[in-house]
Amino acid sequence: MAAQGHFEGQSVNRPPLFDGEDYTYWKIRMEYFLQGFYFQIWSIIEEGDLVILNSRQNWTDDDRTKISLNCKAKSIMCCALSKKEFNRVSACKTAKDMWETLKLTYEGTDKVKETKIDILVTKYE
Repeated sequence: MAAQGHFEGQSVNRPPLFDGEDYTYWKIRMEYFLQGFYFQIWSIIEEGDLVILNSRQNWTDDDRTKISLNCKAKSIMCCALSKKEFNRVSACKTAKDMWETLKLTYEGTDKVKETKIDILVTKYE
């Protein structure tokens, strides 16, 4: 038994860990975790960073909140990845870029997906 009875998958406060195995399972769990944690964080990962139009010296409280949410999205993504997977996305500037890099790495492009489906259908027939 783990110390204090906590281990991956047992806390609603920690994102599911992705170590390079079973991407589809992790992706769905991560999406649910982010939506349940704070839906706007999921929106940032799906749609991209919230935009700040003011220069830094003119930031409003709303601008600071947006920046904080953008940073939280990246932080949560980093906390959900093993060292190997983190290294794969460490050069990404946004949480959306991190998500898309992992998606491309483990799912491939739409063309690759179509080819895999065609191969499976041919084998089935």
